[in-house]
Amino acid sequence: MPSQFSSALQARSGVSVLEAELLAETAASLGRAGREVEHSLERLRAFDSGETAGADRAQLVRDAARAVWGYWVQREACGLVDHRQVIREQRIPREVLNRVGMI
Repeated sequence: MPSQFSSALQARSGVSVLEAELLAETAASLGRAGREVEHSLERLRAFDSGETAGADRAQLVRDAARAVWGYWVQREACGLVDHRQVIREQRIPREVLNRVGMI
């Protein structure tokens, strides 16, 4: 009988370890997606302020929209479906928002 309890605890702890790893990877993926949004918006703002020359603004807008869309997909996979706070905090331009999800 004690051996049955031992194997049950090992199986449960193995599942717990896997769940913890999955949660950690989900959080890391969400963080990477958020940083990509920040970087793409920084590149767009740098272009608009004249700090960056030679870039294609239309491509910067597309890149930012793609990053925002990817971030929102990650957020929604985590159960975070309201993006209004993110739009405000990251000051996502209307022009980028209009392109989110366009292919």
